Amino acid sequence: MDNSAIIEKRKKEHIDLCVNSDVAFDKKTTLLECVELNYQALPEINFSDVNLSTEFLGKQFSFPFLVSAITGGAQVSKKINLNIAKACGEMGIGMGLGSMRAMMENPKLKETYDVRSSDTKDIFLAGNIGAIQLPEYTPKQLNEIISSMDLNAIAIHLNAAQEAMQSEGDLHFSNLIEKIDEFSKELNVPVYVKEVGHGISKEIVTKLNKTKIKAIDIQGAGGTSWTRVDSLRHEKSFGDVFRNVGIPTGQALIDIKKVISQDKQIIASGGIRNGLDAIKCIVMGANMVGNALPILKAEQKSYADLIDYLKNFKKEMEIASFLLGCKNITDLHNQKYLITGKLKELV
Repeated sequence: MDNSAIIEKRKKEHIDLCVNSDVAFDKKTTLLECVELNYQALPEINFSDVNLSTEFLGKQFSFPFLVSAITGGAQVSKKINLNIAKACGEMGIGMGLGSMRAMMENPKLKETYDVRSSDTKDIFLAGNIGAIQLPEYTPKQLNEIISSMDLNAIAIHLNAAQEAMQSEGDLHFSNLIEKIDEFSKELNVPVYVKEVGHGISKEIVTKLNKTKIKAIDIQGAGGTSWTRVDSLRHEKSFGDVFRNVGIPTGQALIDIKKVISQDKQIIASGGIRNGLDAIKCIVMGANMVGNALPILKAEQKSYADLIDYLKNFKKEMEIASFLLGCKNITDLHNQKYLITGKLKELV
């Protein structure tokens, strides 16, 4: 089996495991339950006054939600990505594609990522490449893909813990910040860095501050555990040891907000399962929120279920904002909040 076939097989297995198996953290949460918001019994605004539209990396969003990178690179991915992109167009939000390594290994798989159509021509669409793959390619190669797929940004993902679970994993993670800086300077669209579900520390953010990236997606612990996913793939006996490794989303967000440079935005993701937690993240300083697994599971049921999920999520965010007396993102960023319990001990 050649490398592209191996990658395509892995993509299929990832989708199947995420949809049908228990792949969540089981001893660690996002810690967002330890964040209390300043509920207003008299909001002094009308619900119709709430408008959560925002701009992110040059694109308008009807509310601050980005579908995190899910899939691509296997034929089964094509329908999933097309449905998600169509839903994003209908809802006025954006999406990230799964790792594009598969199509770079096998150009015939490009169609599994290509989602532009009359329904999706205006959505924010981010490509995705692993930091570990950057030494294999040049900025010129990525710029050609950016142009051919009409991408608005490139996400560079960090997945050291996941790679360590894979029998075929690549663990050559030295000198990658230098590569990230090189690509962020030479690519024709904004670049942001994202984890895959185990969080980013303030020490790493301090180093990334020196690069030209435009945003950081913390993708903290508390949602899908990719050490768990790949341990299931390989039936690794040490998989359970690392299932709960990572920095909870709430902790990572507070820590990162303290050190991130002002020219960079924050995406809060990793276990964000409802609009109330999303609003907590915005109040805590995030510019955008996102999730992936609930989107994938909704899409697997039907397109109607996917739209219903996104509409309900938006409504939950609007209700939470209304109950704080906040009309918009600026109001939310000016809110105070209380840290309690375990999270208070960690930050």
